[in-house]
Amino acid sequence: MKRIALVLLVLASSARVRARDEPTRTVSDVPHLRDALARARPGESILLAPGEYRGDVMVQGLHGEPGKPIVLRASDPKRPPVFRDGTTGLHLSRVAHVELRDLIVIGATGNGVNIDDGGTLDRPSHHVLVRNLVIRDIGPTGNRDGLKLSGVDDFRVEGCTIERWGSGGSGIDMVGCHRGEIVGSTFRHGDTTGDSGVQAKGGSRDIVIRRCRFEHAGQRAVNLGGSTGLAFFRPRLEGHEAKEITVEDCTFDGSMTPVAFVGVDGASVRHNTIYRPRRWGFRILQENRAPGFVPCRNGQFTDNLIAFRSDEMVVPANIGDATAPQSFTLTRNAWYCLDASGRSRPSLPIPEKDGTYGIDPGFRDAEAGDLRLRPDSPLRAVGAREGDRR
Repeated sequence: MKRIALVLLVLASSARVRARDEPTRTVSDVPHLRDALARARPGESILLAPGEYRGDVMVQGLHGEPGKPIVLRASDPKRPPVFRDGTTGLHLSRVAHVELRDLIVIGATGNGVNIDDGGTLDRPSHHVLVRNLVIRDIGPTGNRDGLKLSGVDDFRVEGCTIERWGSGGSGIDMVGCHRGEIVGSTFRHGDTTGDSGVQAKGGSRDIVIRRCRFEHAGQRAVNLGGSTGLAFFRPRLEGHEAKEITVEDCTFDGSMTPVAFVGVDGASVRHNTIYRPRRWGFRILQENRAPGFVPCRNGQFTDNLIAFRSDEMVVPANIGDATAPQSFTLTRNAWYCLDASGRSRPSLPIPEKDGTYGIDPGFRDAEAGDLRLRPDSPLRAVGAREGDRR
């Protein structure tokens, strides 16, 4: 976690340490954009004029330097440029110290934005900042992702909105990514289609998902682990799909399950507000059965607020075979049945310590989507923490 903090400090402060006279170039069409990207040097900002641009813009080997990232951003953030259609809206491969800011991507038939290592599994792209992007209407069918990150280290995704990705894809799909943070972003899709809102698999490690909002964000709003072909693990097989993943201070509305632990070796889900999960409170599963993989284990589900209906969340915790549920910790969660408060105490296959049951959370206006707690709520110690509630 200390490594993540250091990386994020570098990303957050990079703009402050750039020279005041950093070079900029404004472009207004795809040919000039491709030329500007091909010529970009450390510390340069490419400003994209308002308007629509055809997707399928790809760049390889874009390398800034520490404190001198190469930035692609809107010339006017109030009128962000739109990348429309194409197979992939934007594709960055083998990049380092790069920023994308204030852009819109719509209608790609493959992935909305793709950032990867170009298939060199031991040489990841790194130090990437994605800020204030809107990505929507991707696919719409098949394994199509809003933002695909494959082999990306030391990254931050901040303030993005991702809506309606492929029927079998994810809002953000991470394969073999390390030391990253997804913060303050919103995911919208549906309850019964779309695999997940955010997924970390393929050897991903040291990932934090913080202060995000998941509104009916696929069947599994967050998928901690997954099922990855063995050839795609980065940098190598280590016996787990993911490790040291944290989900905190997030708000979940709907989805078949807000959280799935899937072949993960250590993950913490804490201080989240969960409203009306459609089937399960959380799941513990093992999908990758290759030799040498540890059973899904060492998860923590603590200090969460779960408000559910008895005719929707029929199983609080779904435990699959070949997992190690006895290694999981459930502590200080508050459970409230919206349609029958006397049925609030869930039947859990894992012992829970210091749980709270049947106390009305006192949402400000849950039906309108405002899941913040009123000042007089007796449950303010659980759920998304003060200052992070939405």
